[in-house]
Amino acid sequence: MKKIIIAISALAVLLMSSCTKEFVTVKHNSSEPQSEYYINESRMFEGLVAAYDPLKWYDYFYQYTDFQMMADIMADDIYCGGSNDGDQPSLVKIHYYTSTPTEIVDVPWTVSYSGINRCCHVLENVDNVPGMAEATKTLYKAEATVLKAFYYTILWKFWGNVPYYDTNLEAPYTTPQLSADEVYENIVTKLEEAIAMDVLPMKQTPENYGRITKAMAYMLYAEVVMYQKDSGRYPQALSYMKEIISSGQYSLVADYAGIWAETGEWGNESIWEINYISEGGVRDWGAPIATGGNVYSTLIGIPGGVSGQFDDGWGFSPVAAKAYEMYEEGDTRRDGGIYNHLAVAGEYGNGINGGRWQSTGYFLLKYMARTNGNHGFKAANTMNYGNNKRIYRFAETLLNAAELAALTGGNGSEYLAQVRAIRNCSDTDTSIDGIIEERHKEFVGEGKRYWDLVRTGKAASVLTKANRQFDGSQPVDWTENKKYWPIPQSECDKDPNIVQNNY
Repeated sequence: MKKIIIAISALAVLLMSSCTKEFVTVKHNSSEPQSEYYINESRMFEGLVAAYDPLKWYDYFYQYTDFQMMADIMADDIYCGGSNDGDQPSLVKIHYYTSTPTEIVDVPWTVSYSGINRCCHVLENVDNVPGMAEATKTLYKAEATVLKAFYYTILWKFWGNVPYYDTNLEAPYTTPQLSADEVYENIVTKLEEAIAMDVLPMKQTPENYGRITKAMAYMLYAEVVMYQKDSGRYPQALSYMKEIISSGQYSLVADYAGIWAETGEWGNESIWEINYISEGGVRDWGAPIATGGNVYSTLIGIPGGVSGQFDDGWGFSPVAAKAYEMYEEGDTRRDGGIYNHLAVAGEYGNGINGGRWQSTGYFLLKYMARTNGNHGFKAANTMNYGNNKRIYRFAETLLNAAELAALTGGNGSEYLAQVRAIRNCSDTDTSIDGIIEERHKEFVGEGKRYWDLVRTGKAASVLTKANRQFDGSQPVDWTENKKYWPIPQSECDKDPNIVQNNY
């Protein structure tokens, strides 16, 4: 499936680039005022594209900080891994719930606020661009508003109580820190505003894959409402899920393994993906935000690889044996999403394909470094795998609908049954617990499990040393004060009014 993202090289306001197979390069003088730069629709579109660009920086910006990976290693299906427990100390600490303000993954903070800044540039300038149709201005505003809400959602889920602004800051570049509940209210009301503009398409055309859609906005709305347990908004969230379903523009895919192949990108089940490319990819270790692919595939791959199938990887995020074993025989999600290397290489470790720390022999097939998955790269081969990040899929729409129906006194079993039937799962439990367990099976390695455990109140009983530890080295259980990470000390040093989280 062709992926289209426009690449822009710019300084200061627009900063670096987005990626595509069709390159458009425009240079921006950093001393030029924004009001003088955004002089036409073409330049405003560049600003919009620049607002999307930080989405691709989460996986590596001098730290390995893929937001799906970080959530996964805090849950119970996936370990941290790597060469040893000192390989990436900040990841080990979030895995073990022992992060401190000075030993914390902090890049998602920087990347998210970079995205927010760029969205604000669009929102602050689009109305003043001469010659733009009002409908186009409204479309850009809706996209930037939803995108900004997505960036804030990353901050909100990991840190909770964060500085919030809707207009870009001036010196000394500080803004009030809001409580997690206040941040949520801002996110959800901004989403409501964008949806009310009624300009977003339910599904994009191929040349625009990656841009915000109504379906993506609906999915983000349901995600934050369900995580907040905002029961007053459950009916609206359910209505949005039903609208996606009834649109007929999305459907489940029978070939679960095929979803994760290059040919499966932007398939019928895909609602929103973050685009990466390998062709012409110039992303490199010294240029982590340059045009190109992802490093996550290398990070989680099999050390030594498998000839003709998988390239050499670094053994992070090994899948727990119990995650593989939770599926019944024949469930397509087991071997369609998890690679059982034990079946190929026998006992894992002891030098077989370079066993690493917390090695299990099970790997996340969904995003693994496939042979030729970085075809056409021009810089670092390890940083230019073209795997798109699947953020929202139609299966989640159905499972959201099932859960929201149950939470509002209805019956969502028909939605649940659709997912189970196509995955060849015979489970018949239609309770909330049954729905959450179906999500467990559906989304291994997609960064959903941890948040589901937290929002359903199951985290304290599931995320224990006894249930998660690989080798007896996990020091603490998850407790409620682990819900939010400590705020990076560097941010507290910049603004003495920031109140540190209770960690």
